[in-house]
Amino acid sequence: MSNLVKEFNDYRSKMNEKLLADDNKVIKRIFNLDTNAYMEGALDVKTKELLGLVASAVLRCDDCIKYHLETAYKNGVSKTEMMEAMSIATLVGGTIVIPHLRRAYEFWEALENEKIGE
Repeated sequence: MSNLVKEFNDYRSKMNEKLLADDNKVIKRIFNLDTNAYMEGALDVKTKELLGLVASAVLRCDDCIKYHLETAYKNGVSKTEMMEAMSIATLVGGTIVIPHLRRAYEFWEALENEKIGE
């Protein structure tokens, strides 16, 4: 796994464990709600991940963008689909989203190079 992807996942896992071990009911419920929101429903998982990606880009959350990129990639989203979603995010969010678009593209390349989830 590339350093970019590995470092992100290692840090995220370590900190999520610490947060959940703190046993805060509200935090646990938010994590659970997030998990359930992205499950198959009226919308398929790919669509939900692309929606999460767009929202994360517009809100300019690099960690969220990386999470949704990896999950989207693992669920069969193509680079073309990802870029189309990111083009909508850039349109809606404006040019301030472009630095996040650059980092998203870099992270997607790292996922492709490692064939994460394949």
